[in-house]
Amino acid sequence: MKYEESIKANTPYPVGSSGLLSYLMALRPRQWTKNLVVFAAPLFAFSININSLAGSFLAFVLFCAASSSFYLINDIADVKSDRQHPVKCKRPIAAGLVKIPIATGMAFILLSGALIISWLWSGSLGLTILAYVILQTAYNITLKRRVILDVIAIATGFVLRATAGGAATGIYISPWFLLCTAMLALFLAIEKRKAELRAIRLDVGKSRSVLKRYSLNLLSRMESVITANTIMTYALWSSGPQLKGASTPWMILSLPFVVYGVFRYQLLSDPKEIARRKKCNPDDGVHSERPEEVLLRDIPTLLTVLGWILTVFIILFLKHEGVIQ
Repeated sequence: MKYEESIKANTPYPVGSSGLLSYLMALRPRQWTKNLVVFAAPLFAFSININSLAGSFLAFVLFCAASSSFYLINDIADVKSDRQHPVKCKRPIAAGLVKIPIATGMAFILLSGALIISWLWSGSLGLTILAYVILQTAYNITLKRRVILDVIAIATGFVLRATAGGAATGIYISPWFLLCTAMLALFLAIEKRKAELRAIRLDVGKSRSVLKRYSLNLLSRMESVITANTIMTYALWSSGPQLKGASTPWMILSLPFVVYGVFRYQLLSDPKEIARRKKCNPDDGVHSERPEEVLLRDIPTLLTVLGWILTVFIILFLKHEGVIQ
């Protein structure tokens, strides 16, 4: 069997008449959950209306387009090495389901479209998307191989997403909001690196050159600092107007969800917990290297996020109606 035929026989993406799905999967839609951060700005400002939702949805689509363009570019650049990888060889471009010239055109259209449309919508949104493009370019060229700077770059990407939500809707973004976003993003980035390092030691994960500069001890110390700051920053913000934080001190009721969510994520990345879950369920795919999969596949984490959203919405609704101060 030829190489191309063997790849297609083992790829999870459909071919033939269903080949359009391969083009969609090449955009990595599972990663789009990261871009939901853009909806946080109208939620926190309780600006839930047609205009704010339309602006946030536009920012979400533009970030999905921009991020997917870089996924395509990376897959094109790594196509030779991906074809030698037991898992990456099944990606649409490496598997030959999406031709490189077509993928190149898709990346160009998505990236240029995101930049043009964002500028047409507003200058602030255009600057935010442009900053994200510059960040991703720098990350792929050099930052992803620079110890510490790599996790800072990942966190900055989430801050830009949060900023885009305000830029697209004209909603003021407070420094507290951005600080909370940055701390949580740093926490997730450090946890991702820890999971990758453990996977390499078990010879089951992909190797990044930057991981040679990291150790579990270093990442654990970084994790301790960021975890404490993440919870403390959110606690101070949720204390209310006295600290120039949330619009109501009742927001402190949402703090337990944040604390549990952070600790739950740490639990899922603990080696003993991973071994226990694998023993109980060999097909368990929850892995803290991929935050979007934790969110979508771990029921307690999903319920925690939903509980937090519901609590915040109720508090802001009661504040808006004058029931609470």
